[in-house]
Amino acid sequence: MIVITWNGKAHAYTGWREWLLLAAALAVFWLLLALIAFVIVGVAITIGVMLLLLVPALILVTAVRGTMKR
Repeated sequence: MIVITWNGKAHAYTGWREWLLLAAALAVFWLLLALIAFVIVGVAITIGVMLLLLVPALILVTAVRGTMKR
């Protein structure tokens, strides 16, 4: 039984309505967790690719700059 109190009035949900509310809540929380996971994975991939491209470029620029000073 799910009891929701709102503005001093209590509403009790039982039976198929309770199952429907629980299934909807489960779906919403599952989608929220999936969204958070996709964002975290996307940020990790983006940072990884940036590091894979920027670190060798900085090393190359530093090496070229070092040979130019001579």
